[in-house]
Amino acid sequence: MKKSISPIYITSLIAGAFFMENLDGTIIATALPQMARSFHVGAVNLNIGMTAYLLTLAVFIPISGWVADRFGSRSVFACAIGVFTLASLLCGAAGTLTQFTFMRVLQGIGGAMMVPVGRLIVLRTTPKEKLTQAIAYITWPGLTALVIGPPLGGFITTYASWHWIFFLNLPVGVLALVLTLLWIENVRTYERHPFDWTTFLLGGFASTGAVYAMEKLGGDGGSWQVPSATLALSALSGVAAIVLARRKPATALVDFESLKLKTYSLSVYGASAFRIAVAVLPFLLPLMFQIAFGLNAFRSGLYLLALFGGDLSMKVFVIQVLRRFGFRNILLVNGVITAASMALCATLNPSTPTLVILAILFFHGACRSMEFTCMTTLAYTEIPPNRMSRANGFLSAIMQLSMGMGVAVGAITLRLVAHAHGHSAAVPQLRDFHMAILFIAVLALGPVFDSLGLPHDAGVATSGHRQESLEVTPV
Repeated sequence: MKKSISPIYITSLIAGAFFMENLDGTIIATALPQMARSFHVGAVNLNIGMTAYLLTLAVFIPISGWVADRFGSRSVFACAIGVFTLASLLCGAAGTLTQFTFMRVLQGIGGAMMVPVGRLIVLRTTPKEKLTQAIAYITWPGLTALVIGPPLGGFITTYASWHWIFFLNLPVGVLALVLTLLWIENVRTYERHPFDWTTFLLGGFASTGAVYAMEKLGGDGGSWQVPSATLALSALSGVAAIVLARRKPATALVDFESLKLKTYSLSVYGASAFRIAVAVLPFLLPLMFQIAFGLNAFRSGLYLLALFGGDLSMKVFVIQVLRRFGFRNILLVNGVITAASMALCATLNPSTPTLVILAILFFHGACRSMEFTCMTTLAYTEIPPNRMSRANGFLSAIMQLSMGMGVAVGAITLRLVAHAHGHSAAVPQLRDFHMAILFIAVLALGPVFDSLGLPHDAGVATSGHRQESLEVTPV
């Protein structure tokens, strides 16, 4: 990093790139019908474009740490922005579904490098005492994109055309590329090691197979046998990758030593359940508002903006709250409150006043924002610098995989509940949505149980919790 550049500018640049990438994964959902007409195919066929993007992320994110170590974080981040921006142009210019799918794969390669390497840059350039604020800055783009992506995509598609969804990335991408080259230092690794092809291939199959199987299982209709078998093979492939990687830890893409740290393992295990639950809610709520409440797509999308407002509001207080209560207390108490606020969504019905709906969604947005920031920040508080790139690459892959599977988990849950109630999942009823949301709320308790094993002073160098306590304790 150039000495004259403040870390806050670096963090803001990374946050902007994160927002561009995260938004791209959600904004096209409401544009699928118009895109299908443009490509002369059915709207369902357009799902291949979204799936191809997610599968590419699942394959390439785990190697981001190795690539950054070998070629330098600035070089990789700049190339990732360039590839992502170019692919956005080509996606907007695509004339057939085949062309569009290939360009989405290219875009996925850029996104797979951009997000984890960007986070690595922030981790390397931010002092520990300011890490919470930095993580808060780069966490909200992903949460925000989940909420505003669909309504923004619908607005652009309605008043312009679907092509502009991708063309809007061009000025942002060019500006981010220029600022990256001007502001960011090209940091390389402490030591180099050969690429672990075996773990990469086995892990890649495990990730893509899991995403593919979950999406198929979440679809309405079709056989359960093939995706179930694929999911089982993916699990076996993942186990094989772990076993082989443990035999050669010096060259493994995953640093298993970091998993021995409770502060890091919590973000891998318990937090994954929370991320899945958080990704499910923006999928279930618009469906409930439209199918069970009878609202139009635009109004149901506007309701979700309350989540966005809650996300942003909590960023102002996160540092003060962490300093006052510490990581462990917040993850325990706020985790329960977050799950409870999610469960409150299962009480909503067509007669619920609009202000009550907005208040519940706003409150849930604030709670989940605090939980996300704490989990992500805590993960890196004890990681030594020489293991940061591999630890970050693995955690980034877990984050993407869990968030990417959210919609599929929501769809599967809704199908199972509908069948349990004795009717087709094609037209779910209000009680189906309520039961599905309650199940997801229980899933969101994952970090709470995992946090019970945290030491009381976990992450104190970052939160400042103990230091403040000592200052106010009378002598």
